[in-house]
Amino acid sequence: MKNRDTGSTKTKLRSSYVTLVISVSLVLFLLGILGLVLINAKELSDYFRESLSFSVILDDNAREADIRMLQKDLDAKLFVKSTEYVSRDQAALKMQEELGEDFITFLGDNPLPPSIDVYLFAGYTSPDSVAQIEKYILGYPFVKEVYYPESLLILINENVRKITIFLLIISSFLFLIAVTIINNTIRLSIYSKRFLIRTMQLVGATRAFIRKPFVVRSIYHGVLAALIAMTLLMGLMYLVEKEFFRLFSFESTRLLVLLGLFIIVSGILINIISTWLSVNRYLSISEDKLYY
Repeated sequence: MKNRDTGSTKTKLRSSYVTLVISVSLVLFLLGILGLVLINAKELSDYFRESLSFSVILDDNAREADIRMLQKDLDAKLFVKSTEYVSRDQAALKMQEELGEDFITFLGDNPLPPSIDVYLFAGYTSPDSVAQIEKYILGYPFVKEVYYPESLLILINENVRKITIFLLIISSFLFLIAVTIINNTIRLSIYSKRFLIRTMQLVGATRAFIRKPFVVRSIYHGVLAALIAMTLLMGLMYLVEKEFFRLFSFESTRLLVLLGLFIIVSGILINIISTWLSVNRYLSISEDKLYY
């Protein structure tokens, strides 16, 4: 009979541990999904910013050597992602493709000047940064003007800022919910062991001695839950890239590694803090309240 009771108790404990790990892993999985959304939102915003170019309009009589020198100078700058030289003939060919007719025959001459299309890195596409870059380029004597869609640039930056703030607010809100859910789950798990904690106190065990196995087990559960959550995330990423590869991509390895570390650290820290607080609560609670 005693062995049966002991086996039943072990089964219940094992079942509670499994429930705890699954609950924590699902919450961490939701946090991971939110992290993937944030990463993909950043990649999309960077893509749109870096797809915008501004044109450096050159004098018609600018020498080829001077143009190549300017292009090499721009390519060497940290804020420039790439440049593309567009000659007068190439500009005329593009214009003909867009208009669908030969305007040179109609005008009798090619009025389009040579230019250099400059693409910036996302971090340098703010209006202030572009204005400084424009001022630098205009310092070349053979540069007529620098043209860029200022209104579109301002609109993109404003929308990106609004979306970023919105996602951060939602992220903070969901993170608090996740912490609350994990904390409540662990508190329920510790609640089922409150009489064990009281028994250890009665036989003279110190607070640190009582708390240690719970904290060590919480670390193990946090790591295990984080690994399960990361496995689910990798499966989700595979399905998303397979089915929606044109809409979503997860190419930033560094950010994905940071997300994985965040999930592991969050699982461990939240488990430790919740376990510490829950055990301390039952270490300090009076005996008559153990039954409530």
